[in-house]
Amino acid sequence: MSIEKRVRLVEQLFENLNLEIAQFQKETKLGCVAGCGKCCTNPDIDASPLEFLPWAFHLFLNGKAETVLNDLNKNETTTCYIYSPLSILDKNNGSCSDYKYRGLICRLFGYGANKDKYGQYRLATCKIIKEGQKESFEKSIELINNGLPVPIFTDYYMNLSQIDFKLGNIIVPINKALKFAIEEVLQYYSYRPMPNGFNNCA
Repeated sequence: MSIEKRVRLVEQLFENLNLEIAQFQKETKLGCVAGCGKCCTNPDIDASPLEFLPWAFHLFLNGKAETVLNDLNKNETTTCYIYSPLSILDKNNGSCSDYKYRGLICRLFGYGANKDKYGQYRLATCKIIKEGQKESFEKSIELINNGLPVPIFTDYYMNLSQIDFKLGNIIVPINKALKFAIEEVLQYYSYRPMPNGFNNCA
């Protein structure tokens, strides 16, 4: 399957998730605190290269793929490369520098659920939301277990892997996922014609 088709399918999956999250937020009133980037500073975020394929393709089309890949190869930090903190002294506040192209893990966290060992749905969200929006959080758990539709992590990752079994099932630290996504795009076009209208990609 071509890079372009895989990118379109991943983006379509993200669009479906956006609609599901919007409906979930409407019912639960839960939401991230504006300007908070604490979850992005977690050094243990894992992701698949496939969820960042649209990001890598975007870089490629704009002639930035090789530059960013070089940066990633030199980067020794575990914080997500795309995350832009407010300042060196305030890393917990900031934003995603490529929000439109954030990965599936970034989209699901806060609004996605998993089942616990008792078969109950547990919302995967942060301490800030659990404590700062306690009433809404507790109400959301009740609503979820009474049938309110909620994005399910395993379902979305299963759908992702059906687009590309190999790239969708590699789960690695987030910066490695970013790197692998760029390498996939560069390798694909190393012996194929450039996308229509884009002759100076890299």
